[in-house]
Amino acid sequence: MCGIVGLLVKNPELRGQLGELMLPMLIGMSERGPESAGLAVFTEAVRAGRRKFSVYSGSAAVDWAAFTQEAIGELGAGTGVAVQANHAVLETAAPAAQVKAWLTARYPRHHLLSVGQSIDLYKDTGTPGEVAARYGFSGLQGSHLVGHTRMATETAVTPERAHPFTAGEDFCLVHNGSLSNPYSVRRKLEPLGIEFETDNDTEAACRFLEWRMREGDSLAAALEKGFDVLDGFYTFLMGTRDELALVRDAFSCKPAIVAETNEYVAISSEFRSLAKLPDVKNAHIFEPKPEQIYSWRA
Repeated sequence: MCGIVGLLVKNPELRGQLGELMLPMLIGMSERGPESAGLAVFTEAVRAGRRKFSVYSGSAAVDWAAFTQEAIGELGAGTGVAVQANHAVLETAAPAAQVKAWLTARYPRHHLLSVGQSIDLYKDTGTPGEVAARYGFSGLQGSHLVGHTRMATETAVTPERAHPFTAGEDFCLVHNGSLSNPYSVRRKLEPLGIEFETDNDTEAACRFLEWRMREGDSLAAALEKGFDVLDGFYTFLMGTRDELALVRDAFSCKPAIVAETNEYVAISSEFRSLAKLPDVKNAHIFEPKPEQIYSWRA
């Protein structure tokens, strides 16, 4: 059992309050996922030719000042690093392959959580409240976000197995449920050169969908193929640079609820985490239908 939350603000004036509006939603899912939590936030895109890299150092002590100076020396004078606890967001014009090679060579124990022009990603072990306080979730700004609280049922409780999962650039996925065929999906993708970092079933879904989009499918078309390939019980919530999308499997035994107003779209596993949103009593509230794709543009 896990909890998912998503929030997209339609009114640009609310982008500065995105984290503040989201926080009660995430905390409201604590009982569904007390072991780890994570969140991907989509901000205004960095300039063309630049990318952001979300990096997690784990429990190792890091001299982030030295890390920053080394990054500037290796990746270029325009490189910057914003640090929050044991996470950092590195922004640079250096090619993604160069950044990944440098991190692997110089900081092999660091985890690269996400890459893109808009996405910042934070995830860690601990209760949702602890993780939110550690990384200042209440102060996050942006157009939309995807969050998750995890209660592990099949794999270990570690930061890398926490959600959201990412693949490619500016794409993330969170999952409540369980896939029955993640290893058959892996066997399909690994010969194509797609590498996996964990044994979590959610990663198989994330990498399958990103592969289909890399092959030219829209997110909706990738999800249509996913209905045929991904077997099990699931509610998936996904974020891209300009879109929030939600689907449930054919049986829809994993809960989801949507509240939509002229100001925002909010998604959660249970209504109680939506109850503190402004004007939610006048929202259009509904339960998503099985195997129907719901998406909203930022």
